[in-house]
Amino acid sequence: MNILSTQAIPRSKSDSCGDVSPGDTISRVAQRSRTLFESIGTVIWFNLVVVSITPLVSLYGLFTTPWHSRTVLFCVAYYVFNMIGVTAGYHRLWSHRSYKASQSLEYFLAIAGAGAVQGSIKWWARHHRAHHRYTDTDLDPYGAHHGLLWSHIGWMLVKKSQSHGPADISDLKNNTVVAWQHKRFFALAFFFGLFLPSIIPGLFWEDWRGGFYYACFLRLTVVHHCVFSVNSLAHWLGETTFDDKLTPRDHFITAIVTLGEGYHNFHHQFPVDYRNAVKWYQWDPTKWFIAGCKKLGLASHLKTFPEGEVQKSVFTMNIKRLKKEQDSIQWPPSFRDLPVIDWQTYQDQAQHRRLVLISGFIHDLSDFLETHPGGTAILLAYVGKDATAAFFGGIYDHSNAAHNLLATMRVAVLLGGGEHVDARAVPPCLDLRIVPCRALESRL
Repeated sequence: MNILSTQAIPRSKSDSCGDVSPGDTISRVAQRSRTLFESIGTVIWFNLVVVSITPLVSLYGLFTTPWHSRTVLFCVAYYVFNMIGVTAGYHRLWSHRSYKASQSLEYFLAIAGAGAVQGSIKWWARHHRAHHRYTDTDLDPYGAHHGLLWSHIGWMLVKKSQSHGPADISDLKNNTVVAWQHKRFFALAFFFGLFLPSIIPGLFWEDWRGGFYYACFLRLTVVHHCVFSVNSLAHWLGETTFDDKLTPRDHFITAIVTLGEGYHNFHHQFPVDYRNAVKWYQWDPTKWFIAGCKKLGLASHLKTFPEGEVQKSVFTMNIKRLKKEQDSIQWPPSFRDLPVIDWQTYQDQAQHRRLVLISGFIHDLSDFLETHPGGTAILLAYVGKDATAAFFGGIYDHSNAAHNLLATMRVAVLLGGGEHVDARAVPPCLDLRIVPCRALESRL
C-alpha cells in the first residue's frame, strides 16, 4: 500500500480532445490536492519520524565514527537490558500474566522497557492482547494477513480505517507500576532510551561519539526491529510445530534476535505459559531470566501448560504431516474396488495370464516374473493355484516390502476366499492408516 500515492482522476471527454477549460483544471488540481492531503493525514508522523531518524543517524555514525570495544560491549548489554524489559516485562508479565513479579522487579522491567522506546506498558499490552484475541483478522492491530511489511512496521505508521478489536486491560489500569510508567513514559523513554546510553561511554571511557551514534541510535534501531520481527518474521518464517490454524511460526533465527520470542507457534497455542521454548536446548534467555528471578525470590507463580496438552498438539501436527504424506503415496487397490470372481473363472483366466491366489486375492504376476529374486519357476508353479502358505513361510517368509509390492498386483477377489484370510494377509503398509473421524462416521 502506497500511503502517499494519489488516486488517478478519470479524464473527461473534453480532456481527450484537448479542450480543457480553466474551471476543469482547477477542479482536478483541487481533487488531487484533497486526495494527497487525505493520504498524508493517515500517516502517524511522530512514529514515522522516530523509526526514520534512528536508522539514518546510525548509518551516518557507521561511516564517520570508529568502533570502541567497550562501547560495543555496552551496546550489547544495553540491548539485552531493553529487550528483557519488553520480552519478560511488556510481553510475558503484563500482556499475558504468565508469572508474578515483585514490585522491585516490576520497576526494573518498566524502566528497561521504556528505554526500548516501544510505547508504554498500557499501550503495548492493549495492542498485544487484541493481537492474540483477533489473530489474522482485520481486528488484529498488526495482522500478518496484510503482509510482512505491514506487520513489521506499517501498522505503526498508518492509521487504519478500522480500529483494532477491544481488549480487557482493567488489571493494568489498577497496577501501580503500570500507571507510574504510563504517566511518565516520555520522560523515562528519553532518559533511559536516549540520554543515559549516550553519555555512559563518554563519561567512563571518553567515547562520546560512539555513545551517541552506537549506544544510543544504533542500539535503539536494533531493539526496534528485533521487537518488530516478533510481529512479522515470527508469523512468516518457520514451522507450525503445535498448530497450523493461524500464521505464527517457530524458528531459531527469530528466537536469536528476540531473546526467545521466536517460538511463536507454541506461544500462540499456550500464551499464558511463561516459556516460549519448551525444550532445554532451545534458545529462550527470557525464560531463563524469569526462572532466575524466581530463584532470587523476585518472581513467583510461573505458569506452564500441562505437558500432556503440549504433547497432544505436537502429536496432532505430526499426524497431519503424516496424513499429507500418506495421501501423496500410491496405495494398493481396495478390495471394494476389485471384481469378485469364482474359482472356475479364476482357473479359466489363469490359462492366459500369470494369476496367483494369495490370501483370497488374485494377483497378476505377468510383469513381475523376470524380476522375482527367487526366479520364475517358483511363480509359474503356482499359477492358477493357492500360494498363501508358500508366500507366508512355506517356501520363504517374505519381507514387508515384498508383501506391500504384492498388494499392488491385486486384480480380483476370490468369491468366498476372504473368509479364510488371517491377519497376515493385510500388507504392512495398510496395517496402520490415518483416517479422519468424519470418514469413519460415514462408514457406520
